[in-house]
Amino acid sequence: MLLPLLLVFWPGAAWGSGDGAALFSQHCAGCHVNGGNIIRRGKTLKLAALERQGLASPEAIAAIAAAGVGQMGGYGAVLGEPGVEQVATYVWQQAQAGWPKG
Repeated sequence: MLLPLLLVFWPGAAWGSGDGAALFSQHCAGCHVNGGNIIRRGKTLKLAALERQGLASPEAIAAIAAAGVGQMGGYGAVLGEPGVEQVATYVWQQAQAGWPKG
């Protein structure tokens, strides 16, 4: 039972453990279900909202994912650079596709 806890809380574990979709599901989907935002409705991950906020690129999304902004803390230490980039690429692809349910 200790191994699953280590994988969740050990900082280096996330970036070697899967792709952007899996990392998003594990670390982001709790607040950003289907690209929404349960805390601040206007701060979604939908394409129009990202464009409105000047975050319309994987690089801009990665910077927010790593460092955080406003009420959202950063996940750089948990995801590591590769994980942050994987999540950002996934978010950007989903935003461009309209966050299809799948």
